Amino acid sequence: MRSYPQNSPRAAARIVALAILSDGNMCKTELDMLDHLNAHEELGLSKDEFHAVVHTFCEDLLAAAHSIWGDMCRVDPKTLTELMAEINDPELRRKLVGLCAAVVEADGHVAEGESIVLGAAVEHWGLEHAMLKAPGGA
Repeated sequence: MRSYPQNSPRAAARIVALAILSDGNMCKTELDMLDHLNAHEELGLSKDEFHAVVHTFCEDLLAAAHSIWGDMCRVDPKTLTELMAEINDPELRRKLVGLCAAVVEADGHVAEGESIVLGAAVEHWGLEHAMLKAPGGA
């Protein structure tokens, strides 16, 4: 698995790519949501740069795959920890959780793999209290 500088736009984009691919496919509805949110700009990348990160992440997943397609999108706990460790900026972490949540909810169904990725981000980044915050900031 490639590594990127900590808190870099590419490291951040890879977390979003992980959310996109965590259910085993790239859904057009999810990609449309990313476009609607201008996720690439939010992360400091051009659209082409963002897509290049997704592509290279797919290559990394394929290179690490040992069995069927459904398992290819599963990242082992050690690698997941390493990916999450590349992001340590609290504001960027919150932004990424928001983007990932929007992506996985875009098709109206949160798959098991998507839930695992979101849960890992919240746990690794200590955002449990932020996820429980009442609407309206109360």
